[in-house]
Amino acid sequence: MIHRRAFGAVLAAFTGLVVLAGPASAHTELEASSPAEGASLATAPTQVELTFGEPVTLPPDPVKVTGRDGTAWKIGAPAVAGGVVTVPVTSSGPAQAYTLTWQVVAKDGDNVTGTVHFTLTAPGPAAAPTLDSVGIPTWIWVLVSIAGLLAVIVVGLRRLRGLPKD
Repeated sequence: MIHRRAFGAVLAAFTGLVVLAGPASAHTELEASSPAEGASLATAPTQVELTFGEPVTLPPDPVKVTGRDGTAWKIGAPAVAGGVVTVPVTSSGPAQAYTLTWQVVAKDGDNVTGTVHFTLTAPGPAAAPTLDSVGIPTWIWVLVSIAGLLAVIVVGLRRLRGLPKD
């Protein structure tokens, strides 16, 4: 009989806790973005803007923009004003689907992350190849340097093999 009463008391207390419990505190949510989720853009944006439901702070590298082919955009210094995060971006890549990945720190200190997907319908400005003073692309000099280094290694190994053994 005592066990039934104790069980009933515990069951009543548990039911009361479940019924009377308040809502769990939620993290901030992304309310708007530019570019918007699913947007198709004819020209690449020069900045992205994320608007949250409450003030946020930023961790290091809070925003990344990556194309389906792995192309990463150059990201400038982010600015935050309350719940609005603005980040200058420089596109570099073809017309394709892109993912904007973001991370902020909510008022309660927890990290909140998310993504925004958009499509660039025309290629972004292509990065100009770096040229030296003679007009030869830098990548050619890198290849020539690597080939020279490999030649030195091969000659050195051949000489080591030709040395008489003691």
